[in-house]
Amino acid sequence: MTVAATDAARNFKGSATEGRSERELEEIVSHAGAELELAPAEVIIEWSVATFGDRFCVTSSMNDAVLLHLAAQVAPGIDVLFLDTGYHFAETLGTRDAAAATLPVTLRTVTPRHSVAEQDATHGKDLFARDPDLCCALRKVAPLEEALRDYDAWATGLRRQETHDRVIAPVIGWDERKRKVKVSPLARWSHAQVERYVADNGILVNPLQRDGYASIGCGPCTRRIAPGDDLRSGRWSGRDKTECGIHA
Repeated sequence: MTVAATDAARNFKGSATEGRSERELEEIVSHAGAELELAPAEVIIEWSVATFGDRFCVTSSMNDAVLLHLAAQVAPGIDVLFLDTGYHFAETLGTRDAAAATLPVTLRTVTPRHSVAEQDATHGKDLFARDPDLCCALRKVAPLEEALRDYDAWATGLRRQETHDRVIAPVIGWDERKRKVKVSPLARWSHAQVERYVADNGILVNPLQRDGYASIGCGPCTRRIAPGDDLRSGRWSGRDKTECGIHA
């Protein structure tokens, strides 16, 4: 572990394998957030692993495997959570399977409580078209909250450049809704930095990225974008909605 990560983690007592109280977690954020704001992504992940141990995981939407690759270098076998909403493109599921097969990570596929067919029976067919917020709440937000019960902190691939709603996203933050520490190692990365890391390290990328899909979510709610468009303009096109609610 680097000196910077060691310095940031040294004041937090107790076993990293035991859950901490919400007060302790908030204290960690208040101390480490400023210290790690300008740290490299690898250092942020090192600190997270040193601080939270096996109560730290990574989440991935499988747009690419940049965050997974970074995390696997620091902590081989680290838990990676993938939300399978039942509406994903085949390419996204293929990227998940390829990541699980080629990277030293423990991939956990998280599914909603109800299948798409069961949701259709309860709420009517194609809920995503009539009430996308409710659909996201049922198929993304609730399943992730349930899966995170075993963890004190999780890493997300969130980047500030992606949308105006993410500009103020802290590298180490406190998620009020989930009552967990939210780590965003790539928050300060630009799109160019991501592309350079992909090229330099031969990182897996969802094939749809090269077919005009800059941000990839559920198939019915994702479209291609034109050159120069906002990177997330292809999500929930024609609506004011820009986030699924996970990062709210």
